Amino acid sequence: MSPGKIDLVALRPILTFEHPVLREKAKKVSRVDTSIQRLIDDLTETMLDAPGAGLAANQIGVLLRVCVVKGDDNQIWGLVNPEIVKHDGVQVGYEGCLSYPGWVGEVARHETVVVKGRNRRGKEVRIKSSGFTARAFQHELDHLDGVLFIDRLTSLDTLRRVEDLEAEDQEAAVAAASG
Repeated sequence: MSPGKIDLVALRPILTFEHPVLREKAKKVSRVDTSIQRLIDDLTETMLDAPGAGLAANQIGVLLRVCVVKGDDNQIWGLVNPEIVKHDGVQVGYEGCLSYPGWVGEVARHETVVVKGRNRRGKEVRIKSSGFTARAFQHELDHLDGVLFIDRLTSLDTLRRVEDLEAEDQEAAVAAASG
């Protein structure tokens, strides 16, 4: 931080599933500037405060292709215009969403993905991930296309309130619900 300059990071309200903006496709970012960097910072702080494993810009009412993901190793990626360029395998597991609080359901995702996008400095990056981190990337990229996890359930019968799950499933579901 430079002298005389105050960098403000804002916690933003997270929109819930009934909000129509969550069903809209986010617009591509033409250039990474300070407003996009601030958006990445706000998304990160809001995600960590929730707490969550990822957050897309449209979840806070901003229709831009920007998201953040917190991986298995607690690394946080902020991506602009992310897209999946390679995928392999299948994993099926419980998933939840900060925009659908208290609910989880079984979703099939790719086991591994390579995501391409731009970082907060505008530099192109490629991130290879698997397991939970790959699931989180796919979940957030779905948000940017107006798709919610409930649209991808293996069966509507798998949708559950977190508190209704058996104790051993509850811990895994709470982790999954933070996406």
